[in-house]
Amino acid sequence: MKPRVIFKVALDVLMTLGLLFLMGYQFWGDVAHEWIGAGMFLLFILHHILNGNWYKSLFKRKYTPSRIFQLLVDVLVFLAMIGLMVSGIMLSNHVFAFLNIRGGISFARLLHMVASHWGFVLMALHLGLHWSMFLGIVRKALKLQQPSLLRKIFLHILGTGIAIYGFTAFIQRDLLTYMLLQTQFVFLDFSEPIPLFYLDYLAIMGTFIFLAYYISMLLRKLSGKRTHKKG
Repeated sequence: MKPRVIFKVALDVLMTLGLLFLMGYQFWGDVAHEWIGAGMFLLFILHHILNGNWYKSLFKRKYTPSRIFQLLVDVLVFLAMIGLMVSGIMLSNHVFAFLNIRGGISFARLLHMVASHWGFVLMALHLGLHWSMFLGIVRKALKLQQPSLLRKIFLHILGTGIAIYGFTAFIQRDLLTYMLLQTQFVFLDFSEPIPLFYLDYLAIMGTFIFLAYYISMLLRKLSGKRTHKKG
């Protein structure tokens, strides 16, 4: 496997882990949250530098429903991340405190709340759109054979179970309330067991990976049928 591909996958994994860490703000406090957030900012910039060819091909490719869906998700991820970076810098009391930003704090808090929850969901959708490629890389790296039919069925059942659990956690934790700005404050349970919190959020991420993966497969099949009919 090419070193560049390995590095890009490692970068995506780091960004995913960083985002999961940041969602548990109540467990780690301001300083750790800000430094990890600043690290995410650098990883985000590096991610876009490494994927510079994506920008060059924007107006050269044919836009099928699958590619339109992918472009929409990518643009929304970009906007959510920019919102997170801007609001994070405005709210900073440690890493960017030297900027001495005083105005717009109320707006920055709301933007940070909305962008963080939308960013979490959109990042999971983004991962789901590239899940086949990720699995292919893992198989090559570990030299795994293609799974048997029985194993495929088991993996589908497991994925469905995780998606259902994640959707339940998404509802119970009121993430949609924060995403739609129906409240101005995030409920933080400081006494909650850390493993339970991250288990729920990993499952929520799994839900949206599952959705994006199967939606993209469906859109590709529909595009293929249309092309076949035209042919």
